[in-house]
Amino acid sequence: QVQLVESGGGLVQPGGSLRLSCAASGSIFSINDMAWHRQAPGKERELVAEVTSGGSTNYADSVKGRFTISRDNAKNTVYLQMNSLKPDDTAVYYCRYTAWDMVNYWGQGTQVTVSS
Repeated sequence: QVQLVESGGGLVQPGGSLRLSCAASGSIFSINDMAWHRQAPGKERELVAEVTSGGSTNYADSVKGRFTISRDNAKNTVYLQMNSLKPDDTAVYYCRYTAWDMVNYWGQGTQVTVSS
């Protein structure tokens, strides 16, 4: 049993910044792969950024250079720093934790709206 609690979403103007946080609790023994996904209205959920247990990161092409994923293993928390936000970034952002048995756990989602 793993629970993910997300925070940091909200309304921001184009060019602005937001920092999302996701704290994992429950049956957490170590930080494995964690990631941020997003889902815009009418679209499928897509991978935005991920950080592996080894610390390597991967980003969707659409956010490279603007978003940064990081983690604090001591707090079982993953962050997504989003800079230079665009209206196309508007979506519900979901935190994902992949456990040792490859089971995925999801946060409840946090709305990010980029609009002037």
